[in-house]
Amino acid sequence: MKQVLWLFRWILKAAIFFTLFAFALNNQHDASVFFFFGTQWRAPMVLIVLGAFAIGLTLGVLGMVPRWWRERSLARRAQAAAAAAQKNSDTATTPVALPPHGI
Repeated sequence: MKQVLWLFRWILKAAIFFTLFAFALNNQHDASVFFFFGTQWRAPMVLIVLGAFAIGLTLGVLGMVPRWWRERSLARRAQAAAAAAQKNSDTATTPVALPPHGI
């Protein structure tokens, strides 16, 4: 079963790659992106699409950084509280209330 899933994933990755490769080959003509104050950027269409994708990916990651930091600090506090509770209770095992984890 694992091998079938592995093969399916590679076939899916190959299909996505060849689709994007065909897209790049079919969009080699120059295109213009017009910015403010009359400035423009002329480049092949595939580079413009790739640039827009990279900018969107970067903005998405930067938007998630504060939440990642907050979740990381909550996890550290929960681990510290669990370690302290385990250290303090030699005979009795009491559950430690962890902070809620919302996604």
